[in-house]
Amino acid sequence: MTGENESRLQSPTKVPRLSLAALAPGLLLAATGVGAGDLATGAMAGSKLGTTVLWAVVVAAVLKYFVNEGLARWQLATGSTMLEGLAQRVGKITIWLFMPYLLFWSFFVAVALMGACGAAMNAMLPWPGDDPQKSAQIGRVVYGVLHSLVAVALIRVGGFVWFERVMSLLVGLMFCIVIGTALAIGPEWSEVLRGLVWPTIPHADGDGLSWTLALVGGIGGTVTILCYSYWMREDGREGKAWLATCRADLASGYGVTAAFGIAMVIIGSEFLSLEGDVSKGTRFLAGLGKEIESRLGAIGWYCRWGFLLGAWSAVFTSMLGVWQSVPKIFGECHGLLRPESRDSAWGEWIYGLLLASVPAVGLFVDFTSMQKTYSVVGAMFVPLAAAVLLYMNRRADWVGTLRSSLVTQVILALALLAFFVAGVYEAIS
Repeated sequence: MTGENESRLQSPTKVPRLSLAALAPGLLLAATGVGAGDLATGAMAGSKLGTTVLWAVVVAAVLKYFVNEGLARWQLATGSTMLEGLAQRVGKITIWLFMPYLLFWSFFVAVALMGACGAAMNAMLPWPGDDPQKSAQIGRVVYGVLHSLVAVALIRVGGFVWFERVMSLLVGLMFCIVIGTALAIGPEWSEVLRGLVWPTIPHADGDGLSWTLALVGGIGGTVTILCYSYWMREDGREGKAWLATCRADLASGYGVTAAFGIAMVIIGSEFLSLEGDVSKGTRFLAGLGKEIESRLGAIGWYCRWGFLLGAWSAVFTSMLGVWQSVPKIFGECHGLLRPESRDSAWGEWIYGLLLASVPAVGLFVDFTSMQKTYSVVGAMFVPLAAAVLLYMNRRADWVGTLRSSLVTQVILALALLAFFVAGVYEAIS
């Protein structure tokens, strides 16, 4: 391990203090990860599989906590992000291999977020028209594009300070409302407990495993995990002394994520009776809102609007987080492949504009299919990140005393094995 890294581990740039403000990066991560995956995929998986798959939400949150903790370890030990570490220690070929996946994932996540924002807004302010199905489709497209433009404006004009403030406000709103809605519905708590502690994958017409994988992939973010590195830098985190703070804010962020995902699966599972056009596509959230209103009697109207507002907050915060941070991932990859342009922001700027505009063409694809595709594609990133961390963070000559613990290595290895087995099973099926 170099003398520079040893100095970094022993002498943090500032003394970390565990406070509410110190949890901000973890909550930003939760807000970015809690979006189209947790909201729509969670509710749809719940409506198809019931509460039997609640364990998958917990597994997703735990796995992604350990993956992100590993990324934080590497950065605190070396001062470089994991992408920089791969380029330096393994070779730039890893970045060339990652770039196509990033482009592919970016398209699907952008379509899913635009669609989810559009569907949430259309559920509150339905697009006028005689044909509800067609009007819902038009509303999803128009509202989705408008949300994308507003998100770009907020990020570019307000900067990181306004981004952090807006995200914090909407995170609190979505958490309180959606958790409150799940509690107000009053599910069968014995079934909820069984779903949390007893792993089961329902058959669901042969679609149970893929929906379970989509749930694991969608809950808590996928490639957006890498964004935590940039928020660590914004907060000035460097050196071993920051590890406890990173663990605390990651635990709080993934705690929020798990609670939100569980609530959405419960809400979806309570309305297994949704059928026809309302059970899928652009009218899914509106259908859920109406079912909540009819189920809860006198307070139903307030709960319906509260749920829809919380759902909108969830997906819009996710859009803000992705629009703000994913271009940074592309900018970093571009700089690693072309060092001469490393200090230029044009690549990041152009990628941000393309991310917020080009994927709008995918809004004409079925909403349910796009949500599932996005989540499954995202799930592929988890075993990839686990494999990288198993290799990079075991090297004491690279990370010193911040090398991964045996517990972390076992959990990452199990994640890698589980996704491999599930992938083989899906391929055979």
